[in-house]
Amino acid sequence: MTIHKISPAEAYHSCDPDSFSFETTVEMEELFHFIGQDRALEAVDFGINMPQPGFNLFVIGPEGSGRHTVVQSFLHDKASKEATPSDWCYVHNFQQSHKPLALKLPPSQGLVFKEDMADLIDTLKSTLPDIFEGNEYRVQRKVINDLLAQKIEALYHDMEQKAKEQSIAVARSEQGFRFSPTNGKGEPLNIEEFRNLPDDVKKKIEEAIEQLQNNLQEALHKISVWKRETEEEARKLKKEIGKRTVAPLFAALKAKYKGNDKLIHYLAEVEEAICERVDDFLGEDMDGQNALILAMGGGRAPSFEQYEVNVLIGHPNNHGSPVVYEDLPTYQNLHGRIEHQAKMGVLTTNFSLIKPGSLHKANNGYLILDARRLLMQTFAYEGLKRTLRSGKIHIESVERVLGLMSTVSLEPEPVELNIKVVLIGDPLIYYLLNAYDPEFISLFKVQVDFESDMKRNKEGQDLYATLMARLAKNKKLLPLHRTAVARLIEQATREAGDREKLSLRIRDFGDLMQEADYLAKKADKTTIDAVDVEKALLASKRRGSRIRDRLFEAMEHNIHHIDTAGAKVGQINGLSVLMLGRSTFGCPSRITALTRPGKGKIVDIEREVELGGPIHSKGVMILSSFVSSRYARTIPLGLQASLVFEQSYGGIEGDSASCAELCALLSSLAEVPIKQTMAITGSVSQKGEVQAIGGVNEKIEGFFDLCDNRGLSGDQGVIIAASNSRHLMLKKEVVTAMKEGKFWVTAVSTVDEAVELLTGMAAGERDAMGNYPEESINGRVEATLLTFARNLQKFEQAGDKKETKKKAKKK
Repeated sequence: MTIHKISPAEAYHSCDPDSFSFETTVEMEELFHFIGQDRALEAVDFGINMPQPGFNLFVIGPEGSGRHTVVQSFLHDKASKEATPSDWCYVHNFQQSHKPLALKLPPSQGLVFKEDMADLIDTLKSTLPDIFEGNEYRVQRKVINDLLAQKIEALYHDMEQKAKEQSIAVARSEQGFRFSPTNGKGEPLNIEEFRNLPDDVKKKIEEAIEQLQNNLQEALHKISVWKRETEEEARKLKKEIGKRTVAPLFAALKAKYKGNDKLIHYLAEVEEAICERVDDFLGEDMDGQNALILAMGGGRAPSFEQYEVNVLIGHPNNHGSPVVYEDLPTYQNLHGRIEHQAKMGVLTTNFSLIKPGSLHKANNGYLILDARRLLMQTFAYEGLKRTLRSGKIHIESVERVLGLMSTVSLEPEPVELNIKVVLIGDPLIYYLLNAYDPEFISLFKVQVDFESDMKRNKEGQDLYATLMARLAKNKKLLPLHRTAVARLIEQATREAGDREKLSLRIRDFGDLMQEADYLAKKADKTTIDAVDVEKALLASKRRGSRIRDRLFEAMEHNIHHIDTAGAKVGQINGLSVLMLGRSTFGCPSRITALTRPGKGKIVDIEREVELGGPIHSKGVMILSSFVSSRYARTIPLGLQASLVFEQSYGGIEGDSASCAELCALLSSLAEVPIKQTMAITGSVSQKGEVQAIGGVNEKIEGFFDLCDNRGLSGDQGVIIAASNSRHLMLKKEVVTAMKEGKFWVTAVSTVDEAVELLTGMAAGERDAMGNYPEESINGRVEATLLTFARNLQKFEQAGDKKETKKKAKKK
């Protein structure tokens, strides 16, 4: 391929506003599908419809490409057509209170069941007291109590008779029973009278009283047993009457939820618990008990919390499958948590304080997570993998999972899980997980790869215009005039870095449109036109160009040396791109080369001081290989050379300057000056081919701005690789200067073409004898290298002779 001068039309692929059939985007039909992401949408469709486990999705693509918007929109559309999932509730476990039960109910029935249970308890609170205050219970309870009283009275009467037979009186009081001897008339003896009795009589009375006291202890024991039996009979009576009262209510509830065996079993346990604890509904246990004692466990307060229903996940409306995006994917936010409440300085918990996580909310639906945020949270990623493997959601604290806490806490029954998880992240995260986590690929089998650009043709431009119209409508912006749409398409091509592509970084263009909308409204316009878009672009560029302006100011004042006129040997203008935040700009760099005879080493000073990156060092090694393979191939390379970026005080990476470095090296060897009116960018192969690089537009514009500030002469220009021609979308100032003949851009395919342009001397080709023309770049380079080799050989021979004389003299 020969040297090709880029025309203004090739430098900027414009979009003709007249090619659109609309005046403003108001006239356009709404876009109902996503453009340019066919591959990704096919993968999403496959992943969410694949029923087998492990086919979760990992969405990769550039930031700002609309990954979240596209995925969420696609999933919401799919989920709205699917069945609404079941409700889940946690209830008290009457067998093991620290292991709450999970109940599954049909959609929207969770809240209904909770209300049914609340109504049931409220009904029992009013019904049971009425029943137990009624005649039936009172009569049966009186019979039981009277029977006990009769038995006790008979026992006491029998004891009194036995005492009377032994002339001993029995006196009852609140303090208990008191025995005292009597006289013949049945009157109790006083102390003086008792002392005057004969000793044998006193002893007989004392023995009789002792026997009566023993009999009394036996009687009291019998009474205690009878009371327990009476209490048990009363409890059974309460339970029986309570069961007769609650049974019809529970029967109706069981009939309502017929078919849910687990729920029916739970209702049976509730019925049994209520019958066992009827007193809670009668308010009989709280009387006289201190609240603090009850709180600290010193008594039993009536509790109705155990009959409540904790609706973990409810779906009151039939809205289809859930689509949940978790912005902060911590372990607790994903798996749920158990909260605690303070009572009298003590932290307590129960099943009603169990809170759901995103996995519960998205169960039988779709959960969207940001991969980077997930990996940043402690144990969140490992916990998610464990849950997906087991198919069950365990609610427990991270401390308990890691074995850092051993205190007794709730252990809720796991909830069955059926879910599609969609991770969204950068390609690097996906490939690292794929390489270093053996479990990753078995759980996230579907790769959804978003494109960063789409083809630019007539159909593509029309679709892109429709996309811009939808963005304007969604963001409630002014309508876009067709000139604005054309300018946005041109900017999309520049952002894509290819005149045949359109960037799909939708977020950036949404921001640009909002800035243009602000400027249009400020100017009292009714539509956004190309002028507004251009002003928004310039304003955005200006906001981030402070450092760039200071750098170019240093060049203008010759503090940072960059020549744009004259010619110098071994010196060339290279081009680089600086990226600072969202600001990207091109900057010229002076590259110099020095050569002399040596051992065949080309020193990369940037690498020697560890400022050059591996790719830059690779580029220097490639050009070194090119020199050694092209010139003086029959003799050792007797060259010592050094290459450096002058006044560079930071790191340098990339091989885009390798062609410039090679040309500077050849200039130094040939002793032919390079025109400083030119700059060059491109990498080089071992065969001398000039290869494409990135940031070509910014690099050309950076050199143009410097030349423009100093005054354009028409001699200034930039040499690029021919394969970079399709990437040109230069700013209008450059294109205008090219049209006026004040600036030029030329594409080359080989180093020979580049060096001819830079020096004005023919590169030269080998003749039939294998020699280059003497007055050619290649001829002069080879002659210099041969001279270096001969001089080096003579120097080494002279050194050898000198060494031989020294050895002979010593002998």
